[in-house]
Amino acid sequence: MKRAVVIGSGPNGLAAAIRLAEAGCEVLVLEAADTPGGAVRTEELTLPGFHHDTFSAVYPAGAASPVFGRMPLHEHGLAWVHPEACSAHPLDGAPAAVLFRDLATTVASLERQAPGDGEAWARLVTPFLAHFDGLRATMLTGFPPVGGPLRLLAAGGPKPLVELTRMLLGSAVGLGRRTFASPGSRAWLYAAAMHGDAPPGKAGSAVAAAYLNILGHAVGWPSPRGGAGQLAAALVSYLRSLGGELRTGARADAVLARGGRVCGVRVGAEELPADIVVGDVMPHALDRLVGDGLPSWYRAGLRRYVYGPATVKVDWALDGPIPWEDEAVRGAGTVHVGGAEPEFLRTIAESAHGLAERPFLLLGQQSVADPTRAPEGKHTAWAYTHGPQHGVDWERELDAHVGRMEAQVERYAPGFRDRILARHIAGPGALQARNANLVGGDVGGGSYALRQVLFRPMPLPSPYWTPIRGLVLGSAATFPGGAVHGVPGDAAAALALRRAGRG
Repeated sequence: MKRAVVIGSGPNGLAAAIRLAEAGCEVLVLEAADTPGGAVRTEELTLPGFHHDTFSAVYPAGAASPVFGRMPLHEHGLAWVHPEACSAHPLDGAPAAVLFRDLATTVASLERQAPGDGEAWARLVTPFLAHFDGLRATMLTGFPPVGGPLRLLAAGGPKPLVELTRMLLGSAVGLGRRTFASPGSRAWLYAAAMHGDAPPGKAGSAVAAAYLNILGHAVGWPSPRGGAGQLAAALVSYLRSLGGELRTGARADAVLARGGRVCGVRVGAEELPADIVVGDVMPHALDRLVGDGLPSWYRAGLRRYVYGPATVKVDWALDGPIPWEDEAVRGAGTVHVGGAEPEFLRTIAESAHGLAERPFLLLGQQSVADPTRAPEGKHTAWAYTHGPQHGVDWERELDAHVGRMEAQVERYAPGFRDRILARHIAGPGALQARNANLVGGDVGGGSYALRQVLFRPMPLPSPYWTPIRGLVLGSAATFPGGAVHGVPGDAAAALALRRAGRG
């Protein structure tokens, strides 16, 4: 029986461990933190009874994931909760633009922005919804993503594949301006790209924006009932049902190799033998773990990996729901706070080099649809915003920037501040301290600049491969990248099994 060690118990690490256990390996997962799940966990961050998602919270890619979809996670306690609307984008002096699972209802919302905007959205997305399996196989698959485009071509003809290619190379601004007449509709589109930290004026942001909204129609933007940690708990439970073992409070200090082949992992003074090692870690951490055991060219490639923007996240315990002026926003699980197109683009440009006076916020209000998150009559909410990794004294600026964030919510929900019972603030340093994969507060697992979208972490025939036989990389730093779907970990484990002759 092959012995496998997985470093990290985030969704990619757990997906890798499950793939290996299903193949008959003896699997041990090492987690440095005291709780499994990586960036998928839930805690009482503010007051007793208020359950906050410490890092990530909304999982359209998780609901669409073919990796999670083949697992019986519902038998292990996972239940998805769908809000009334996937997302809403409040606007000054105009009705909010809202993404619903139902396409016709979304079309009606966009038509209120400008006549023809809803119809244009329907024309753009209908071919992809009609052939969603091909789109999903393109976006949520291991590298190289060949089968999905061929399936999309066979099912839908050349039109959807040509449009997808155009979006892969184009910007959200370009897509928005050729699709919508209203600056409100265009800002609604651009905001979705910010979930992947893809600035709307940059190449590659068009597909990030369109795809996430298409997922809303296809599978929704759900969250686990009871909190994000319930997804991690279901994955751990399924892994243990397969005989896998998980050890928390166990930080890997080194990956051991002999003769170009992995032979184990060292934790403190203990050496754990292994035939296969999967690293759910960032490139610089892999470099540290293996060190001189890696050839210099590969180490240089790992060190060139570019991380994304820094993040500030605030969690609130509230005395009631956020009092949004626009009723259409009140039922949305996610709210994009940033105004219409001119303000939005100005804010994103300012945030690339400093701290915007009116920051763009990704805000979640999961307790609106899931009352288990807070005591009766109370609510939770969270928001995060981005800034540059360098050039900002985050320790000095943090409180003032949180004030700007709360002012943005108050702008569209007068009385919001009066409902705050407690808040929990996590700046870039605190996020990385809680989870080493969130380097400098980068919550996306690395930059999504065009050169680093397809070839993550560096140009190789397989992004999961390493020069050490038996050692693979399976984190969000590999294709297809961040979000919670388990694809990189699953693909890395599958490669390790093939190389070991057991795939």
